[in-house]
Amino acid sequence: MTDETIMEAVKSGDLQQASMLFERYHKRIFNFLARLAMDRALAEDLTQNVFLRIIKYRNSYREGARFQSWIYQVARNVFSDHYQAHKNKYSDFVDVDKLRDNMAEAEDEQWDEKEKLLHRSMALLADEQRELLILTRFQHMKYEEVAQVMNTTVANIKVKVHRAIAKLREHYFELEKN
Repeated sequence: MTDETIMEAVKSGDLQQASMLFERYHKRIFNFLARLAMDRALAEDLTQNVFLRIIKYRNSYREGARFQSWIYQVARNVFSDHYQAHKNKYSDFVDVDKLRDNMAEAEDEQWDEKEKLLHRSMALLADEQRELLILTRFQHMKYEEVAQVMNTTVANIKVKVHRAIAKLREHYFELEKN
């Protein structure tokens, strides 16, 4: 069954089918949110909220729309809503020295210096640039899908990704010098 077929069943009231969508997407959505929030515990909570919203707002899913684009849009909204509700707690400043602690993984000890530099460089990017690179490079979404999620043109996404990569490169080499 395709994701779209399953979502149509969920929309029609067969909520048990949502578990199949959860199995297919929870890791990808978690990874997306963990990279955006740079906090694994928060990403776990936000991931649960995404799937709760999918059930709650199942009627907003348009028949024929790509499910993957829709779920990433829901994830972006959950992330945005969280930060809007807690904007006094957060600032644009990212403490890159603590980033490694927040993103700790089982393989963390095996990260080499280049990977550490890459993650620190990603943390220095503007939110939109980081989100674009996460979607295109880490989530392997096509530019067309990202354009749909972000409600813009493919050409605009290509330009923004190009600029984000240039900025990432700049941050990376700056950190590498130090």
